[in-house]
Amino acid sequence: MVRTQIQLTEEQYLQLKQLSLRRRRSLATLIREGVERVLKDSSAPNLEEARRNALSVAGKYNSGKKDGSVQHDRYLDESYLP
Repeated sequence: MVRTQIQLTEEQYLQLKQLSLRRRRSLATLIREGVERVLKDSSAPNLEEARRNALSVAGKYNSGKKDGSVQHDRYLDESYLP
């Protein structure tokens, strides 16, 4: 591990300290978990997960159109007309 120094507001410190006592985890552990969450949220999307998500909705909805797979662009365009 790399040792680093950070500055927290007094309120942040007090809230983290209380949380660490409630969860019985060290302040450092909570801060590392917070850093992990920020890094995960800001990282590039996982393409495999995006693919699974897209495939999970494929065929899930029915438009009632028999030629939807061929004429999808036309139907989409028509849906945006006033």
